[in-house]
Amino acid sequence: MKILSTAFPHDGPIPPRYTCDGKDVSPPLEWSGVPAGAKSLALVVEDPDAPDPAAPTMTWAHWVLYNIPPGYGGPCPPVGRHRYFHRLYALDAALHDLRRPTRARPPAAATRPCCITKATSACRCST
Repeated sequence: MKILSTAFPHDGPIPPRYTCDGKDVSPPLEWSGVPAGAKSLALVVEDPDAPDPAAPTMTWAHWVLYNIPPGYGGPCPPVGRHRYFHRLYALDAALHDLRRPTRARPPAAATRPCCITKATSACRCST
């Protein structure tokens, strides 16, 4: 399975249009090769460099999309250059209410029991 964006190359800089410095709109994402047995997809967008890439202390979850809920909070790092990972999971079942993710219950943990495969794309954003 693959995930990519036509707005930025893998591990490349994300254009300002998709950040709080621009229009703060969702970047176009595409995926392919979803396994035939997948019953749903989950998309997680994380910033492992929060709050400061020189001394990261947490992973900030920007998106946790499952069963296609709406919404987007684009990159807006408080300081320095941050990396953002878009992770797409093919699941063998639909997910039910995951509640709000926390450090004790990261978004990816909810997909482990029924994950068939996953794909990752990355980008960078600087303030």
